[in-house]
Amino acid sequence: MTSYGITGHINISAETVPLIDKALRGLLADIAPHELTGYSCLAAGADAIFARAVLDLGGRLVVLLPSADYGVAKVGPEYRESFDHLIAHAAEVRVMPFRVASEDAYAAANDALIAAADVVFAVWDGIATPSRGGTAQVVAKARAVGTPVRVIWPQGAERG
Repeated sequence: MTSYGITGHINISAETVPLIDKALRGLLADIAPHELTGYSCLAAGADAIFARAVLDLGGRLVVLLPSADYGVAKVGPEYRESFDHLIAHAAEVRVMPFRVASEDAYAAANDALIAAADVVFAVWDGIATPSRGGTAQVVAKARAVGTPVRVIWPQGAERG
C-alpha cells in the first residue's frame, strides 16, 4: 500500500478548483480503495480538494491538524461546512502538540505528513514564498528526505 500526502495553495481561483480536482482524481483513480490512504492538514484549497477526492474514491483519510485551536481559529465560515464534513468522515484525526496555530505548528504538521506519506502531491505554481509552513518549504523538505514529490499545476490554473 502506498500512502499519499498533500500540500498546496489555499488561495486558488474558483475556476482552478475543478482543474485541481480532476488532476488529483486522475492520479488516484487506479488505486484500489483499500490501498488508498491520504494524509491532509485540511487547510482550505488544495488540502480540502485532495481530502474530498480520497473520501469519494473510498480511501482512508488521515487528518493532521496543526493545533488544538485550528478548527476554531483558522477555519472561516465559507469553509466551515466542508471542514466539518471532512473531519467527520476521516478515519483518523491527529492533532499536533500545539495549543495555538502558528508557523511552528504548521511546520510540525507538515513534518508529520512527510514522514507518513510515501508520495507527496504538491498543488503548487512553483513560486516560493518565505512562510515556514508554505508549499515551497514542504516540497523542499520532502525532496531533501527522499520522499517523491509530484507537482500538480494544470494549464490554466491560477491563484485566487
